[in-house]
Amino acid sequence: MFTAGVSAEEQKELATRLCGFLSRYTHRLTDSYIIEFFTEDLWHTLPSRWQQALQDLSYPQIADLLLDATHGDRRYPTMWPLSLLAFRATAHALAFPRDCRQERGGGGGGGSGSGGSPVPQEFQENQSQSSLLGHIFRKHVKPKKQHEIRRLGALVKQLCDQTDCSRVVDVGSGQGHLTRFLSFGLGLSVTAMEADHTLVAMASRFDGQLLWALEKEKQKKNGASLLPGSQSSPRHVSAWVNPKASWEAFIKQLTTPDCSSEVPPLSGSSKKNLRGSGRHRGRSHDVQASPPHSSKDSDATSKVESEERSSTCCPSIPVQPVCEQVICPDDTALQANQDFVLTGLHACGDLSATLLRHFVSCPHVRGITSVACCYMKITTRENPTPPGLVESPAPLTLCQESDPSEFGYPMSSWVRGLSGHQLSYKAREGACHAVEDYVRRLREESELLRTHCYRAMLETFIRDTRPELRRAGIQTIKKAHMLPFTEYARLGLARVGLPPDMDLDPERVETMLKQQVRVVVYFSLTLLLAPVVETLVLLDRIIYLQENGLDSRLVALFDPDFSPRNFVLVALKPRE
Repeated sequence: MFTAGVSAEEQKELATRLCGFLSRYTHRLTDSYIIEFFTEDLWHTLPSRWQQALQDLSYPQIADLLLDATHGDRRYPTMWPLSLLAFRATAHALAFPRDCRQERGGGGGGGSGSGGSPVPQEFQENQSQSSLLGHIFRKHVKPKKQHEIRRLGALVKQLCDQTDCSRVVDVGSGQGHLTRFLSFGLGLSVTAMEADHTLVAMASRFDGQLLWALEKEKQKKNGASLLPGSQSSPRHVSAWVNPKASWEAFIKQLTTPDCSSEVPPLSGSSKKNLRGSGRHRGRSHDVQASPPHSSKDSDATSKVESEERSSTCCPSIPVQPVCEQVICPDDTALQANQDFVLTGLHACGDLSATLLRHFVSCPHVRGITSVACCYMKITTRENPTPPGLVESPAPLTLCQESDPSEFGYPMSSWVRGLSGHQLSYKAREGACHAVEDYVRRLREESELLRTHCYRAMLETFIRDTRPELRRAGIQTIKKAHMLPFTEYARLGLARVGLPPDMDLDPERVETMLKQQVRVVVYFSLTLLLAPVVETLVLLDRIIYLQENGLDSRLVALFDPDFSPRNFVLVALKPRE
């Protein structure tokens, strides 16, 4: 299974085509903000013939004719220009296929893309409980996470079998859902590393609850074990993985038994948020969606577009960088010379790139499964300090430092040398959006679709009064799509310090409301490029591994309707 899908030359050729294609639409689409649709007159930045072809489409037609690559019966209401047809076809052709519907319910195939049920078959009987995951692993775990840990766990176990490794390091382990399944469910020896000590404490508590439940079941069944293999508890390490540190420093973190200082606890509100989230990963910081040059703009797009963004991106909970703190039985401690398989489920920003570098450099890492998320938090040469970047809690010594010129993107020498390879913060943020979810809304003609138009309209009135207040963060307005625009504007204006009773020209409001379809069309065009951007980021990592003599394979492991960041990069080192 773990063999290269395409040759090294084909990988490089695809990267070249991706860079060339994306560079043509950088300023027109990938770097644009939908909330500036009216203030920047974005509609008229499109070719005039595109405008004519797209402006009268219905929402289902937008889904069928633009976004759904698998839709076979395309019926065009007007003649489309060849440039628009080529744009759509090229975007679909260059992006890695995201389909993973072997277990789809509703008649054997098709999610939102082909009219079937968007719910995997394992949730057909009970939408909150996977029928394929034992009940002891479902407690505290949301359906999406149940789907992910079951499928990724099986893949990690397969990789362990192929590499003759029984030890796994789960980085960014959060509340330990994947860790428990690997340890108690699959009999692997697991060390879990998480930056937030509150989540580590929760994980240990959940471990204890699972052991207690197992003991009760064992007594009921006259001493018979419910689980295969070992039932030793996983080892939890509270530590932050510094992307600038060497692999030797990383190994030291895994094997250090003591903590040198206390970590301040999170506030009560943060703890409440953490208890409700199973998505918090090892490097989770504030999710923001505007370029770092404007602090006032920092959260505008992330708030407006949160409905479309992948639900795998980290929630907005600040995390303290922490020192090493271990919660584990002594006999499970990972030794410095022991081989292991590395895994990270939705490792945020540079964390996924850092783990790949450790896989390449560290002789003890035999295999890796990497699931990335939060591409906007990746460092680049053009933007080395994106919003949410956490600095090292302690200075590194010379022997601990890695190459300071290394960034999260690009990783490979090949992509770094390509003209047009640069990806802006906005382009990478757009790659986190959930295309399948938006397609479903279009087909359902959901009222949620008006939210972008409302926010873009509000931006015009804000700029009229405060021209310098660009992309102001107004936070999420609950049930905005159910409000008349005047009420939405009243709430939004107050949040940016403007009079909520500001006079809004009714004629101007009505004129902009009539352009809602254009707003949706324009956003759909930008969304069409999201999988293309993600493909370039992931392909760069595949080429990086290939440049270091390691074959890899990208697997669409999760159902994209259920888990939008569904790609897993899998690699193992050849036997010596």
